[in-house]
Amino acid sequence: MIDDGSVHAHVGHAEPRCPWAGADPLMIAYHDHEWGRPVHDDRVLFEFLILEGAQAGLSWQTILRKREGYRRLFAGFDPAAIARFGPAQVDALLADASIVRHRGKIEAAVANAQAMRELHRGGGSLDALVWRFAPAPRPRRRTLAEVPAKTPESDALSKALKARGFKFVGSTTCYAFMQACGLVDDHLATCRCATR
Repeated sequence: MIDDGSVHAHVGHAEPRCPWAGADPLMIAYHDHEWGRPVHDDRVLFEFLILEGAQAGLSWQTILRKREGYRRLFAGFDPAAIARFGPAQVDALLADASIVRHRGKIEAAVANAQAMRELHRGGGSLDALVWRFAPAPRPRRRTLAEVPAKTPESDALSKALKARGFKFVGSTTCYAFMQACGLVDDHLATCRCATR
């Protein structure tokens, strides 16, 4: 039997994904198992709010590689614990290369934890707050160029979060948060994760 290479070509064929997932196993796992899946747990939503703020100006790949550092240094993203961080903890975080060492982003994480504490004290939840801004499902886009960087809904979410004392939550960051937590599902029409 003559080997025409078709078997080997099939074995090496990867299922289609959104192009941004690339070839990094960490990015592929994130794409396949987290991104775009609806999140309603306040701690997980808070984690993504902090990580998306930290990502501003950097690649998401960089943030994923530092995620365990964030989990360790930010008390498993427990808002009550982070809300108590003072100047000494902020200085210690600035000295630790396992996270993004940016004073503004670290101080924003503490401010966001304090905003979460106030939200909870008032009987609210981040889940109830952010999901009010989830848009109606829309047709899937076919290319990354068609996916917006922000939308009227992310503008409104940004404004609502800022009004409650949250920091590093501009509209572009909020849209990335909405994508990550499944408020919008921006898997392309050609992606293996496309469900609609």
